[in-house]
Amino acid sequence: MSSTTRQSFQFFLVSFLALVGSSFIEGVEAQTSDDDSSTQNGHVDSQGRRIIAGFIPKNWASIIALVAYGVSGAIHWIHYFRIGKRHMLTLTIAMTCMAIGFIARIVYSGSPDSLGLYIFTTLFVLLSPCAFLAVDYILLERLAENLGHEVAKQCLFLSSSLIVKIFVWADVLTFLLQSSGGGLQTSDNESSRHLGSTIVIVGLVFQVVSFGLFTCLLLVFGFRVRTSYPQLWHVKTSQTIGSTIGLFKVSDVHDWRILFAMLCASCVGIIVRLIFRIFEYAQGFDGFLSTHEGYFYLLDALPLWLAMTQYCFFWPTRFNPRRASDKQGQPGQPGQPQEWVGLQSRGTP
Repeated sequence: MSSTTRQSFQFFLVSFLALVGSSFIEGVEAQTSDDDSSTQNGHVDSQGRRIIAGFIPKNWASIIALVAYGVSGAIHWIHYFRIGKRHMLTLTIAMTCMAIGFIARIVYSGSPDSLGLYIFTTLFVLLSPCAFLAVDYILLERLAENLGHEVAKQCLFLSSSLIVKIFVWADVLTFLLQSSGGGLQTSDNESSRHLGSTIVIVGLVFQVVSFGLFTCLLLVFGFRVRTSYPQLWHVKTSQTIGSTIGLFKVSDVHDWRILFAMLCASCVGIIVRLIFRIFEYAQGFDGFLSTHEGYFYLLDALPLWLAMTQYCFFWPTRFNPRRASDKQGQPGQPGQPQEWVGLQSRGTP
């Protein structure tokens, strides 16, 4: 298993443990919560059961999300088994976990007072998107290296070997802050809730800054390639968009700019989700955004689904610039033999 794959799985595992701890804290607070306080806040259903989440999820919305993530995830798995490369396992597992989370959300709607179901739903719906960020980190690192060591060195203001390490562990730190703050937010103590909200917001802001820095790294990389290596930016290929788009295509794609554009698009979806989370937590556990799930689907689930579903049509390991570049020589060194290996042809899986 490659170092980038190990980094992403370590990130997933640490985040999982952090969220388990957070959910346990929430569970303890929920169990000890005063029923009168719950009634005053309106978090009880017609049967008098305490609604832990503050609202009862709508099944029709959860079913739509389940179908969307389930279908996209299934296509990802098909690509994974047909083309391989273990670094994409992060994406396939994350999409599957999101689908499982929406199944749990449907089950939870029938038992809104079930602490176990609430924790299970929270684990999968809130944790899975963390892996989506790791996917982008891995893809930028591999894209830069596969365009040539010299290109990666000149066009990235951060060493390609450090991209995954730095940004993944920055996200681990922000997630630890968010999970610990989330546990405090469920407390009946006003000062604890305020402290929890502050911690969560700090974590979210730090995550936005971290991912914003990654987005800048991506954009600067594209700009520098365009200005410093125009022959690489204007790569010549006989392929058309129509010949490369397809849910089940396995042929190589030689124009690296397609993958670059996909990464930019995924960054937009992720940033929308992060900004939404800041406003959601700024309002508190009982805030308007937290208790009205329509905004969750519009500004969280949908942007993430769009960002990751595009990989159904352009599976990243299909990108191999070898053929398109053979006629042009090594970037910046015209006439020399081409040594690019492509995302699909790397020596490490």
